[in-house]
Amino acid sequence: MLELLRHFRWTIDLLDILLVAFIIYRIILLVKGTRTVQMLLGLAVLLVVYVASQVGGLYTLNWLLDNFLSSIILVIVVIFQNDIRRALVHMGRNPFFADHSFREEDQAIEELVKGCSSLVARRFGALVVIERETGINDFLEIGTELDAKLSGNLLSAVFHPQSPIHDGAAVIQRGRLTRAGCFLPLTQNPNVSPRLGTRHRAAIGLTELVDAVVVVVSEETGKISVVISGKMTRDLDPIALRKVLTRLLMPHRPAARKR
Repeated sequence: MLELLRHFRWTIDLLDILLVAFIIYRIILLVKGTRTVQMLLGLAVLLVVYVASQVGGLYTLNWLLDNFLSSIILVIVVIFQNDIRRALVHMGRNPFFADHSFREEDQAIEELVKGCSSLVARRFGALVVIERETGINDFLEIGTELDAKLSGNLLSAVFHPQSPIHDGAAVIQRGRLTRAGCFLPLTQNPNVSPRLGTRHRAAIGLTELVDAVVVVVSEETGKISVVISGKMTRDLDPIALRKVLTRLLMPHRPAARKR
């Protein structure tokens, strides 16, 4: 122990340990609450079985696992490709309201809430994707280009049942309604309730891949849900929706000054 402390380079080695600890911490935050945790547990079980096969002399099982684990890096890349992609793109910043003032952010959120309230009152279903840091264009299929200023009336018109683009998702990027009628990847999570419809499954599926915020209005129940990171907050009223969107889209907003 004393020999180890004698050769310990306090500056470099301590920095090395802190960097590794930080990376592990960020990885844990990234995979927390996702299917990745179950996959990692599965790999851990395989490692335990591999060691047990060596100790117990199970040569055939040990040979199979040895060949499998020899390509573990490739296996990890294939299994966790979505998580690796999400971690890499997370290094770059592409804020939802990067070029907007806080007042403009408030206005955009207010218009979104106004549009959702109108849709709820008329029992029109809706699926609205809000891009945050990770670009989502690679995950969108089909869709109609709009590039219009976001407004509640426009959202109501887009999701009117007689609108040709009411099926699919509307996409908000940098505070503007850029596309509508987009198809999103559906979740493959077997634990998702079978009672959830296509809109909710699409919202979960996209947010499992990117950090977007998705607002869902159910035409069956007239309820509003917000989905992020594959997790859904349901039965929101307009006031609660405004609070959730403000917290998610404006997390670094300075507190109002006291008079």
